[in-house]
Amino acid sequence: MPAPGDKVKLVTKQEIVEGILLPSPDKKVIMIKLDNGYNIGFPEKDVSKIIVVEKAAAKKEQSAIIIKNKNLPTISILHTGGTIASKVDYKTGGVFAGFTNEDFLGMFPEMSTIANIRSRHVANLMSEDMRFNHYQLLATAIEEEIKKGTSGIIIGHGTDTIAITAAALSFMLENVSVPVILVGSQRSSDRGSTDAAMNLFCAAQFIIHSGYQSVGICMHEHSSDTACLILPATKTRKMHTSRRDAFKVVNGKPIARVDYKTGKINWFNKPMVSGGKMFVRAKFEDKVAVIKTYVNMSSIFFDALITHKFKGLVLEATGIGQAPTNIDENIPNYKALQTFIKNGGVVVLTSQCLFGAVHPDIYSNCRRLRDIGVIFGKDMLTETAQVKLAWLLGNYSSDEVKKLICTNLRGEINERQEYMPEFSE
Repeated sequence: MPAPGDKVKLVTKQEIVEGILLPSPDKKVIMIKLDNGYNIGFPEKDVSKIIVVEKAAAKKEQSAIIIKNKNLPTISILHTGGTIASKVDYKTGGVFAGFTNEDFLGMFPEMSTIANIRSRHVANLMSEDMRFNHYQLLATAIEEEIKKGTSGIIIGHGTDTIAITAAALSFMLENVSVPVILVGSQRSSDRGSTDAAMNLFCAAQFIIHSGYQSVGICMHEHSSDTACLILPATKTRKMHTSRRDAFKVVNGKPIARVDYKTGKINWFNKPMVSGGKMFVRAKFEDKVAVIKTYVNMSSIFFDALITHKFKGLVLEATGIGQAPTNIDENIPNYKALQTFIKNGGVVVLTSQCLFGAVHPDIYSNCRRLRDIGVIFGKDMLTETAQVKLAWLLGNYSSDEVKKLICTNLRGEINERQEYMPEFSE
């Protein structure tokens, strides 16, 4: 009788397919893992025979033996979940998370050749489920690791919201004294094309050799395994659902390139060392929303913010700052925004265009928004504006928030707009 983990041949009406039999969430579907790493399902009614080629052998996982090398620096790994902290059992196809030092070095043994690893479980969740309280857990863990004398910190994180977490941490951590590098993986670790090991290794090399003192992101530069880019925390966006080089800098340049083979660092935008004592401001205001304007928009969304007493809104408008607030049918949008602001709410306007900046003075309809108190967020990314506004509202007075939201604090705003095609050296 075939069982999950067995190597089997499925005989269907059209073909014979070989792979590892997997547990199936649907009893009417037979799942197998192909040799190329992909999973595929066949309707049970289409499978005439299952031939067992090889029975699964029980295999005990071997943990790495940890030997601390006093001549190597220490890097702290903080795990939040995502594919980068997962390991696949090739027999069953099951994925499990490994968070201990032994688990981590068992998955990435090359890391022990360049640093002592201190691995720590902070959270275990899909990145789309991240909330402000998880940022606070991370900030506390970072502060504790720095007090223990770590040379730098790698945060393993799911890719979907990794850039938002990076932006949030960059605001929370003032004068951070070591590199804090967020690392993700676009491809799961059961595939030959996984980017997990290379992203981690390049992040570690950057921590050891750069002298960097800030928050950044390390991901593949190209689809090939040649180099990773260190990307700025507040100017980076995930631009593709699945490519390994999915992350790009918007209105800016990468910080550096790390050569995978040599570990050499090429700087493109080397930041100044901040100095001063590290300080953590960890509070966020929960009642901050993001609303994207759209054709035929209704005011009910703005009305809901007023009803539920929200404190902040990032309004993602079109073009240079246009919102549907001008003709008679859209006046309710305008009046609702005006009421929200009169009630003490802070509205920051960003653009649905990725590149360029919003401006209040070019068109009359933009000036109308400015006149009721809408703040034009220059060239901030919408996601960055959201976490910045929530962070400011959690730590400063309303007047201070209105002043600081358009002040460049962590590289999130360019005062001058330069022509920046997709970055190339």
